[in-house]
This record gives sequence, C-alpha cells and structure tokens, in this order.
Amino acid sequence: MEPSLNSSPVEAEAVVADPPRRLRRRPARADVLAIGAYAVLGVLVCLNYWGDVEHRVSSHLPTDHSWFEWLFAHGAYSVRHLENPLFTARQNAPDGVNMMANTSLLGVTLPLAPLTLLLGPQVMYALYLGAALSATAATSYWVLSRHLVRSRGAAFVGGAFLGFAPGIVHHANGQPNFVSNFLLPLIVARVLRLGEPGRWRRNGIALGLLVAYQIFINEEMLLLTALACLVVVVAWVVQRPRAARERAGAFLAAAGVGGGLALLLTAYPIWFQFNGPQSYRGLQGGVFHNWGEDLMAFVTFARDTVAGNEAVEQTIGLTEQNTWFGWPLVLVALGALVLLVRRSVPARILAVLVVVFSVAAIGPKVRFDGVETTVDGPWAYVPDNLPLVEMMMPTRLSLVVAAAVGVLLALAWDALSGRGRPPVPAQRTGSAPPGSRRRRLRLVGYAAIVAALLPLFPRPLPAQQIDPPPHFITAGGWRPYVPDGRTLVPVPIPSNVHGLPTLRWSALTEQAFPIPGGYFIGPNEVGEGVFGAPNRPTSTLIYATMDANKVPPLTEENRRQALDDLRFWKASVVVLGANPREAVLRDLMTALLGPPQRVDDVWLWDVRDRV
Repeated sequence: MEPSLNSSPVEAEAVVADPPRRLRRRPARADVLAIGAYAVLGVLVCLNYWGDVEHRVSSHLPTDHSWFEWLFAHGAYSVRHLENPLFTARQNAPDGVNMMANTSLLGVTLPLAPLTLLLGPQVMYALYLGAALSATAATSYWVLSRHLVRSRGAAFVGGAFLGFAPGIVHHANGQPNFVSNFLLPLIVARVLRLGEPGRWRRNGIALGLLVAYQIFINEEMLLLTALACLVVVVAWVVQRPRAARERAGAFLAAAGVGGGLALLLTAYPIWFQFNGPQSYRGLQGGVFHNWGEDLMAFVTFARDTVAGNEAVEQTIGLTEQNTWFGWPLVLVALGALVLLVRRSVPARILAVLVVVFSVAAIGPKVRFDGVETTVDGPWAYVPDNLPLVEMMMPTRLSLVVAAAVGVLLALAWDALSGRGRPPVPAQRTGSAPPGSRRRRLRLVGYAAIVAALLPLFPRPLPAQQIDPPPHFITAGGWRPYVPDGRTLVPVPIPSNVHGLPTLRWSALTEQAFPIPGGYFIGPNEVGEGVFGAPNRPTSTLIYATMDANKVPPLTEENRRQALDDLRFWKASVVVLGANPREAVLRDLMTALLGPPQRVDDVWLWDVRDRV
C-alpha cells in the first residue's frame, strides 16, 4: 500500500511499508550516494578555509568565527580539567562568562573535545562546519524518504535544500550553531508520530531526549521548530478533526512524557542560564527586534550562491539572508503550491507555514528594497521584554519558510515521479497517448525545479587571512610571568569590535591563561544583556587610541585608572604583539605604565609588583 496525495504526514508514514527484500539494495545504494553528495557539498562550502586552515577566518563574520574557535577550545578545556562547562573564567576575567546564556554549542564541543585536543580548534571548526551542513541534509533526506515521499530523488532534492539553503549557508559564515540542524528533522518527525496508538511512552521518551540534546546545540532553532510544529499540528487538526480526536489521548500523553523528560534533563542548565552568575534578562534596548525581513529579499539571490553578488547587499541591507531564494524558486514554489494544495494535506500545511512565518518575519516596520516604510509590521505589537521572544530576530522566523520550501520541493518532485498515483483512465479516441503527455509534463516539472535551484548552488565561503599569534604566546614564553590566579592582559583588550587576534591567543593555547574582556553577551549594571564586558577606563582609552591612531593627552588620573583596572583584572603582565596599530598602542601603554621589555616577538609590561 502506498501513500496517497491526500495523506497527512502521519498518515503517509503509517502506510509506507518496508520495501520488498529484493528492492532493499537499491534504496541503500541511493542513500549512500545521497550522503556522499552532501559530504562533497560540505567540503566545497568550506573549501577556502582548507587552503590555510590555521590562518584563515570568515571574511564576513571574522569575530564570530574566532568566538566559535574559542568555544571548541572551551569544550576541550572543560573536559580536560573536569570543570563545569556551563561557566568559564577564562574569558572576561575576573567575572567570567555564563556559557548557557551564550551560543556555547556545548552539545557539540564537549563530545568532540578529544578531537579538538588532537587537531586544534581551527581545524575542528572547519571540519565541523562542513560536517554540520552535510549532516543536516542527511537527516532531512532520511526523514523525507522514510516518512513523506517515496522517490529517493525527491528526498535528495529536499534534503539538499534543507541542509544548504541560501539562508543556512549565509549563517555558515561564522555561525555554525545555525547550521547545526541535524536533530531538527528528527524532532519534527517524532512530533508527528506522537499520536500513534500504543507507542506514547516510546515516542515521548525519544522526543524528550532529542529536545534535551538540542537545547545544548541551539535553543533559538529549537524554539523556531517548536513554533513550526505548533502551526503544523493545528493546521492538521483543522483538516482532520476526527482523526485528531482519536489520537489526542496518545498525543498528549507522549507530549507530556517528552516534555517532562526534557525538563528533567535540562532543569539545572536552564536555571543556570537565567539565574546563574553572569546571567541577564533580555538585550539592552531589544535591538534584535528591528531585524525584519525585506520583502524584496524573497526574490533576491543570496550573496554566497552562484547567482548572487555583494552589490545587492548595499541595496537591501546587510541583514541575514534567510529568505534570499531568488525569483525562479519563488515562482516554482508558488506553482507547486497551486498544483498540490487541493490534493495534498502536507502541501496545505506547508502553505500555512509559508504564509504565517513570512508575515511574522517582516519585523516592526515593513521594508521594501532597502527602504523602511511607515507601515507597521507584526513585531510593532510585540513587547521588547516578552519572555523567550525578547532575544529573537524577526528575520530568523523566515528560516521556517526555507524549511517549508525544502519539503515542498520534495513533495513536488515526488508528485512528478508518479509514485503512488492511481491507474491512468482509459485513453480517448484521437487523443495523445497519456503516457507521452505525462512524460513531457514530468520533464518540464523537473527542469523547472532544477532551473530554480541551480542559481542557488553554494559557492565556497569567503575567507580572509589572519596573522598567527605571537611566538611568545604559542611557545609558552608567557608562563614564567603568569602564575595561577593571575591574568594575561592582551592589547587591545578583546571585545566585539576590537581585539579579534588577541581573542584567538586564548583559543589557540587551549585557554591556558585567563584574559579580560572578550566576545560574549553578559549583564550590564542593571542586568540587561550587552555585547562584551562593560568597558573600563583603560579599555575605552585603548579603543579610542586605535580609532584615532594617535595617543590623546594623558593625565595622572589616566595612569591611576590604568593601575586600578589592572588590579581589577588581576593582571600579571600586559602584552602587545604585532598589530596594525602597534606603534601607537606601544606609545599609549608606555605613557601609562612606563617602558616595556622586548621579550621574543612582543612588548611586555610586567606589573606583578605594581598591582
């Protein structure tokens, strides 16, 4: 028995039987080929990193790239030293960083700690980035081929788009947490199975384990998935009320088991996130709420695709390119919806998802072709301090639209393949052979999908060269100067704007010494989240000197504040390595602290006896 075009996702799964034994080799071979193709694509996307993996970072988000290298080092440090991974004092000394309140990727960095210790965080970053893209495509392919479509080609196309959609590849520029979506297809499939009679306990436990693990990978993507699942379930209930009533008991029981188990497993980390040291409540000013999607973005080609270019970013803006599908795919998706929506429950559900999340992604003001209009968007009515929602960017809701488009492509390809169609009616006299017409229409449909997807083929991510840390740092020359309990103060102090190279000093030495400042989100004086550590007088002075490229007039108060700041940071040495502003920074620190020593390839101020 085969799924009909009228089946719901749950119903479709229930009627897909295991293939006969003699046919099992072909799907297995197709699975291997699909996963292999995804792996090759993952390597291609990261190709520019592998040319010099230890000295290249994303040219789009270099600081984010360095932050995630630091996170891999944090996972390795936590495992090696058996320290609590939910908090670290190796950055933002002496206050530290709440890792659960940041994009810490603990579900990845902790199990991969042995590889990080073996290969280093730079190699681990590039290796994992390509693997995460490929793994997301592979799990999407598996769910589509086992639960929704019969054509392996349809599952391959859908999986490829879900793993390598333009918005996902855009996030691969320094944000691997947003490409680590390999558990999300499994979570969705499990949610759609919660109503199975007699399996509520098993389905609930499986869902609870998946949700608990996803919390340690990316909570925001889990929230988006939960919202999407809510819309899917409601849309299905509206269309199949009788079946919904029959399955409601099992669904609610399984959901209760899953939710209870996930809460049990993550209760302390979630408490720590919102109540532990260096936790915060919302972002200062609700800055993310202004990041809405431009309506022209839907028909624009993303920068990192073969049809995209950087010039268009200057028109629409530098927002995240989550829905930059290009006009051919928009036309194909709309055409597929029109043709499938009357006959297919899944297609109707996808239509609801596309409409709901496209509108929700607009933001507080409607934007069109780079211009903010006076028309209010839905987020104009959302309070900035609404729990859970306070940290969300409206544009990221459109990632659900991208997922819906990927599933829609799989459904359209499957319908073209003719799997599960009823027998063809008898041919009328004088009419063209129905098989011939069907083949022509099928070829036209395939060609339309391929033509819409080819311009979105990803290009290798842009990368830029970055100088290695000083030999004084990598060779351990700092060790005699930094006893336990003291910090090494790099110049400039790492922050979300300055100090990208000095943040890597910590990452590439396996966080052997603590540093002040850093790149993270932490609380300000009133408990609101801000990027980086609150500036102290000396760090502010350093940044101002770098921006102006000259030393400002200094007073005795500046020198007193410098010593106070060094005491606060528990500094033992101040270190200045090669830097485009090296000369002016050396003059500044000399005016504040006196003449430095030249040790190996750095300038060093030993302040142990002064602070």
